[in-house]
Amino acid sequence: TTGPEILDAFKAEGIDLDYFFCSYGTGGTLKGVASLLKERSPNTKVYVAEPDNAPLLYSGIKTEYGDESKDELATFKEPHPVWRPHLLQGWAPDFIPKLVNDAVDGALIDEVVHVGGSDAIRTTKDLAVKEGILSGTSGGGNLCCALEVAKTAPKGSNMLVMLPDTGERYLSTPLFGDFSADMTVEE
Repeated sequence: TTGPEILDAFKAEGIDLDYFFCSYGTGGTLKGVASLLKERSPNTKVYVAEPDNAPLLYSGIKTEYGDESKDELATFKEPHPVWRPHLLQGWAPDFIPKLVNDAVDGALIDEVVHVGGSDAIRTTKDLAVKEGILSGTSGGGNLCCALEVAKTAPKGSNMLVMLPDTGERYLSTPLFGDFSADMTVEE
């Protein structure tokens, strides 16, 4: 339902969607939204963000899965060779999920962009402080990539950036590592 909701919202405002930014965990949002955008809004460019130190899609190396017809497990055979630990929780596991493979094979992705964990954390914090939006690092990572593309996008371009989660689940992670657990006198 995310894809139709996006298109309906832009249509209600009478504006075109020029860029769509998301990352991938399972690939469900990526494949579902991108499929609909390619069908109903073909001029929208789909950008997919991934960690700069784990560029699985950029590498062009596909994940191999077991053959279900031979009663092999339908899981990946081995971890992706370019995967590395990163700070973007929920992003880019150590394999390319089947739904993401489908999106790649279906030419649903226009561009793969990269972000570092520290840049994603900085952008996430800026989003909270400047806009009052508490997101996780995945949202900050997507926004960081969109802000970079916006620097060279044509004036008046419209972008939608997925902020797929809330920051509440990251209170014990590096995202909030420099915040005190105790309230100050001012608070």
